[in-house]
Amino acid sequence: MYIYNEKDWPNFAWDANRIMPLLSEVRHMQGLLVGKLGAMGFPFQDVASLEALTLDVIKSSEIEGEMLDKAQVRSSLARCLGLDMPGMVVSSRDVDGMVEMLVDATREYKKPLSRERLFGWHSSMFPTGRSGILRIRVGAWRNDKNGPMQVVSGPLGRERLHYQAPEASHLSAEMRAFLAWFNGCKNMDPVLKAGVAHFWFVTLHPFEDGNGRVARALTDMLLARADGMPQRFYSMSAQIRLERKRYYEVLEFSQHGELDITHWLVWFLECLARAIKSSDGVVGKVVRKHSLFEQHSHAKLNERQRMMLGKLAEGFEGLLTTVKWAKITHCSPDSALRDIQALIEMGILKKDAAGSRSTSYSVV
Repeated sequence: MYIYNEKDWPNFAWDANRIMPLLSEVRHMQGLLVGKLGAMGFPFQDVASLEALTLDVIKSSEIEGEMLDKAQVRSSLARCLGLDMPGMVVSSRDVDGMVEMLVDATREYKKPLSRERLFGWHSSMFPTGRSGILRIRVGAWRNDKNGPMQVVSGPLGRERLHYQAPEASHLSAEMRAFLAWFNGCKNMDPVLKAGVAHFWFVTLHPFEDGNGRVARALTDMLLARADGMPQRFYSMSAQIRLERKRYYEVLEFSQHGELDITHWLVWFLECLARAIKSSDGVVGKVVRKHSLFEQHSHAKLNERQRMMLGKLAEGFEGLLTTVKWAKITHCSPDSALRDIQALIEMGILKKDAAGSRSTSYSVV
């Protein structure tokens, strides 16, 4: 028996004595983060938000086993947000689709949610009408023509059924109720509402594919309402990706339970608190990059130099050599050496002490 079979579905309940202290802690953390970023000016906020959104898009797709190219995601986001960033590349249509959905959810967080808006998000995620090699029903509720919607794991012949969604024939009525609540419930804290909406949507599983990604976009939309601003400075999807096993375990447990979803909401709020806390890493990268370019604002840098200095400020993995510079910026080794030598003369880079086979460089 699944939770949607309960007589009073979807009248969810929870233990306020367990939920409210966690909710208060999360709201306090949100306020501190927004206040800290708010004091740094709009250009800085835009860059910090770009980094957080890039992480959000990549990790939300990774949860579903889809790996997106970071440079494409970042470039697509920069174009959507109207930001001029160094090293921008051409992005694929499926990357643009994920970006368009998340940007619409967070930038237009005040707009009501409708069936047509959800259909538009879904169509943007699957521009070819396929998920991988499989043709799927896009921009419409699933119809279960190939059988009930099930979440299954394990090898063929030894599958384990984790969850079976409501029948497709019930979806129109179920989604009308969900949308009416999403747009009409004004007396619930938006952070708590984000947790309820996420659980409710993935429990309905209204699309043939992409339900988790849409649910996380809805979460971001309500978190933007909670923050009172479109910029995102932390990534719930990135934290869920780190805790993916536990995420699915709590979902499965709660979907088999009664209408009391305290267990799910406790995990959701604790996960959100960890996401906000881990945002220090994202913000720290932006601070370092911002400080580096502010310090050398007088320097005349070409696009390759700006790109590589940005990577160094974010935390470059391994040693920087001319070979790596040439490979990353798609230039010749001679051009890479000239770029590096120019930065050394400007006092931005320095040659590292000998000790490796190749000469390496780091920021002064």
